[in-house]
Amino acid sequence: MSEKRSAWDIVQIARDPKRITSQYIINNIFTDFLEMHGDKLFADDAAVIGGVGFLEGIPVTVIGQEKGVDLRDKVNRNFGCSNPEGYRKSLRLMRQAEKFHRPVICIVDTQGAFCGIGAEERGVAESIARNLMELSRLKTPVLSLFIGEGGSGGAIALAVADKRVMLENALYSILSPEGFSSILWKDSSRAAEAAELMRMTASEIREMGLIDDVLPEPEGGAQAGDGGAFAGEIKKYLVNSVKELMAEPLETLLGKRYAKLRSFGQDAVVGK
Repeated sequence: MSEKRSAWDIVQIARDPKRITSQYIINNIFTDFLEMHGDKLFADDAAVIGGVGFLEGIPVTVIGQEKGVDLRDKVNRNFGCSNPEGYRKSLRLMRQAEKFHRPVICIVDTQGAFCGIGAEERGVAESIARNLMELSRLKTPVLSLFIGEGGSGGAIALAVADKRVMLENALYSILSPEGFSSILWKDSSRAAEAAELMRMTASEIREMGLIDDVLPEPEGGAQAGDGGAFAGEIKKYLVNSVKELMAEPLETLLGKRYAKLRSFGQDAVVGK
């Protein structure tokens, strides 16, 4: 891993406009990817890319939160902040994966779910809660990869998994440091101070037992250096993990997933 950084430094790296996105992961790791659109209820949410592809010959369902790569793309994708349709599209693809016994790979990268009036009217909280419930009992392996920001319920909706891994400079938190400092001190300018208190970095999250692994990044972050070589490291990890999960009997897999979820309320919160 690279040198020790402050939590605020890591926040800046995770938010770097040049940081790799879900689209990058899909293009460089999976082959023959076929994107699917819509939730069959209301609309297609461009903040979520979902479809079917191959990981070293293994058919998988991939669901990624996408922030976009340039201004036009970011606006189209609502900067990675999903509406209810995004979570319902994700759930539709997860259920399809379960039907055909395909592993599900979720790519987490969002500040949080969209909090607009329309999202509230169409039930964004219910859509997230439904994903949590369904993922907890989905009868196929599930892996979640955090590549950037993992904010609030918007991230949790794709993070109930048999294995969770974060890139070294990814984040996982209840809300943004700016939001945290605004609530705690009524002063958003203390965001850097809040970031240190929130225990939101990959190393801290692993210490609390909320994720399984941390993948080291090149010097300067995943957006720097030889992107192809780093994509290869991510791919190697995903291939090994998916094969490991697929080798587990389904009953054992679901039992371990349930036990892990139950443990979060007991050990993880106090950092054991």
